[in-house]
Amino acid sequence: MSSRDVVFALVGYGGGGRFFHAPVVEGAVGTRLGFVVTTNPDRAALARAEHPGVEVVGSTAEAVAAGAEVVVVSTPAATHTALTDEALDLGAHVVCDKPFALDAAAAEATVQRARAAGRLLSPYQNRRWDSDLLTLRRVLADGELGDVVRFESAFERWEPTDPPAAGGGLLRDFGAHLVDQALHLFGPVTAVAAQSRGADGAELEFRLQLTHRDGVRSELSGSWKQPVPGPRFRLTGTAGTFVVDSPMDVQEELLVAGRTPRGDGAAWGSEPPSRWGALAVGGGQVRRVPSEQGRWPDFYTAFAAAVRGEGPVPVEASDAVRTCRVVDAAREAARTGEVVRLTD
Repeated sequence: MSSRDVVFALVGYGGGGRFFHAPVVEGAVGTRLGFVVTTNPDRAALARAEHPGVEVVGSTAEAVAAGAEVVVVSTPAATHTALTDEALDLGAHVVCDKPFALDAAAAEATVQRARAAGRLLSPYQNRRWDSDLLTLRRVLADGELGDVVRFESAFERWEPTDPPAAGGGLLRDFGAHLVDQALHLFGPVTAVAAQSRGADGAELEFRLQLTHRDGVRSELSGSWKQPVPGPRFRLTGTAGTFVVDSPMDVQEELLVAGRTPRGDGAAWGSEPPSRWGALAVGGGQVRRVPSEQGRWPDFYTAFAAAVRGEGPVPVEASDAVRTCRVVDAAREAARTGEVVRLTD
C-alpha cells in the first residue's frame, strides 16, 4: 500500500459488489478499498468480516467526506443513474457497473454531467479483460482467420429461478457485456435485429443480429434457462474459424468460490488446457490455442492511474452511451419485429 494509492468507495455489497468488485479492487495496483457503503446491517457485517480495515458507512456522502476519491456503483440497475450523478456532484470520480443506465438518453446525460464536473467516469466493462476475449483478440491480430465474416457470442446458463428484477432485464444485463464486446472488436453498428422471450425488462432469453459498418455480422445471445449452453465464442473468417466452448471466464468461478486476485497472485486468471479454444484453418486442421490469462484487476489499475493523471480511463464513458443505443435499438426491434437502423 502506498500513499499514492487511490481510495475507492464501493456502493452496494450484494453479489456484484461482494464478488466482482471488492476483491478485484483489492487485487489491483495503485488502489485501496477504503469504504463500503450500505444500509443493510447483514451486508455491513459481512463487509467488515471479509475486508478488515475497510470502513462501512451509510451514504456516499459520508465516504467522500472521509476521503474516498472514486465511487464504484454496484447496486440494482434502476438506481445506477441517480447514484452515479450523486457521486459526481459530490466531486468523486465514478465507476458504474452494467447496465450503465436504463437507456441511452440517461447515459448521455450522465456523461455530460461528468464532463461538466471535470470528473472521470467509466462503465465497468470488466469482460474486456476476460481470458477468452483476450485470446480471441490475439487470434484476430495473428491474421490466420483471414477477413472476419461473422462473430457469435453467447452468455447462456441454467438458473432454476427467474432473473432478478433488480437487473433491469436480461437484455440490458447480459446484453450490455455482449454488445460492448462486439463494438470493442468490430466498431460501430448500422443495423440491429432482435428476438426475445419474456416481457421487456424480464426477458428469459434474447438473440441479436448486429451489422457493423465494416460488414462484420455479430450474432449475440443471452439465456437464463438454457440447459445446454452454446459456445461462448465462434469467430468465422474467410480462412478459418476460432471456437471457445467454455461457457464463462474462469475469473467469475474463482471469485464466487472465494478466491481472489491478491490471494492467487501471478496465477490469477489462468485457464486449464481443457478450456482452451480451438482454431481450424486449412481445410479443417484443428489445434488448441493456449488461453491468455484473465485480468479483471487491470481495469482498476488503469482507472487508478487515470485518477493520478497517468493514462486514460480503461473504458471511455462514451462507449457506455454507444452500448445503450444498441441495446435500446434491440429492445425496439424485439418489440416490433423490424430491423432498426443506426447512424452511429
